[in-house]
Amino acid sequence: MSEKAKLLMIDDDPDFVEGIKAILDDAGYDVDVAYNPDDGFKALTSQHYDLLLLDIMMGRGAEGVMIARKMRKDPVLNQVPVLIITGIREQIAFLFPGQAVHPGFVATDALVEKPVEPDLLLEKVRALLQAAAEKKGK
Repeated sequence: MSEKAKLLMIDDDPDFVEGIKAILDDAGYDVDVAYNPDDGFKALTSQHYDLLLLDIMMGRGAEGVMIARKMRKDPVLNQVPVLIITGIREQIAFLFPGQAVHPGFVATDALVEKPVEPDLLLEKVRALLQAAAEKKGK
C-alpha cells in the first residue's frame, strides 16, 4: 500500500486505546479513535476507513455487537473489515468465526483477545487489509 491505511478503533478504555494506538501508529497506520459506540458509528458513516478495531463490551453492554450488525446491513460499511478486540469471549460464550455453533452471531472478520500481543495484532491487521485490497482487485 502506497498510502497509509486509515483505521478506526472503538473502545471505551482510554488506557488500552492509548497502548494499541501507539503500536499501530508506530507501524505506520493512520488511526482515529472513538471512546463510545455512538461516536464510533458516526465516524464510520462520515469517513472512509480501511479497517475497524472494535471492542465488544461498551456502554450498556455488548454494544460492539450492535455496531458490527449495523455495519453488515449497510452496503458501504459491510466492505470494511472488522477486527474484534475483546476480553469477554470465554466469560459469556460469544461465538466468532471458526466456531461450529452459530458463526453468524456477530459479524466479524477476525478476533484478538485482550491482553493483546502486539505482533499478533499487527499480523491480523496486515492480513485483513491485504484481504480487503485483494477483494477490491488492487
